[in-house]
Amino acid sequence: MPQSTAWLLMKILFAGTPEFAVPALAVVASRFPVVGVLTQGDARRGRGRKSSPSPVKAKALELGLPVLEPEKLDGAFRGEVAGLAPDLLVCVAYAKIFGPKFLGLFPEGGINVHPSLLPRFRGPSPIQAAILAGDPETGVTVQRLALKMDTGDILGQEIHPVADTDTAATLSNALAEVGAELSVRVIEEIASGTVRPRPQDESRATYSRLLTKSSGLLDFAASAAELERAVRAFQPWPLAHAFWGEKRVFFLEAGAYPSPVESGLQSAESGPEPASPGRVLGMDKDLGILIHTGDGVLAVRTIQLEYKKALPFREFVNGNREFIGGTLSGADRSGNGGT
Repeated sequence: MPQSTAWLLMKILFAGTPEFAVPALAVVASRFPVVGVLTQGDARRGRGRKSSPSPVKAKALELGLPVLEPEKLDGAFRGEVAGLAPDLLVCVAYAKIFGPKFLGLFPEGGINVHPSLLPRFRGPSPIQAAILAGDPETGVTVQRLALKMDTGDILGQEIHPVADTDTAATLSNALAEVGAELSVRVIEEIASGTVRPRPQDESRATYSRLLTKSSGLLDFAASAAELERAVRAFQPWPLAHAFWGEKRVFFLEAGAYPSPVESGLQSAESGPEPASPGRVLGMDKDLGILIHTGDGVLAVRTIQLEYKKALPFREFVNGNREFIGGTLSGADRSGNGGT
């Protein structure tokens, strides 16, 4: 059978929820018949907490594709999916594990798009993990869906560089585009019978953690380089932050520098004891607000008090003069909890 005919017969059930999955849905739907889009139900989002559809649902409706939003992947729903007669399940950040009965509905099985070079950084936050680790490159893996998360055979991989300026947001956007094209290439190989699976090397497996609001709390005993990476890794959520007394302070842009930083420094009065990690040493007119760390100085260029707008460092210091000389902590002293 010609390869083009095989593509026409490869019916896809697409499963995904966040913005990361939208490019893959758009590209897959442009090249293959998508018989349904499985996504999480509407959720309350934003400051107004208004109910709104997932990004994938919004894109599916725009494309005129049928949307499936089951509370459970139970027998009744499996019957609904079976009626669509899909050949292949394509999963991109759906956020649920599929059981053997559900996967058994697909003659060609299922594939999953994961934003790391598996087996490195299995789990829920591989993009943040790559930035935190200071990896010079990461990438996207398309793997066979398996009963244990992120352990399936590798069907395709694409390497992508991690820039020194990348945040989780910018890197996620780039990897979403890489994953979209890679997923199509793998589907074509499955359809034509040319796909070549290879097992993951379990001895090289590492794992990323589930992020919570408190994951962004900074430990100033770490090095300035580690803290700078955390500022980038936790953007746009949960944002790198610390406590200034009972006030939560978010760090949106920062750089790492050796200690001491002297040019243009407006400093607090220094006592006889050396500064402890978290001490706000002063402000450099070019670099930003200078914070002592376990190794080097973190220079913060954009900063935000909770419930206030983000400010360039000079404006922030003008409105919070007592910040210079203060000490920042990774412990929540607000009484509101850290999760």
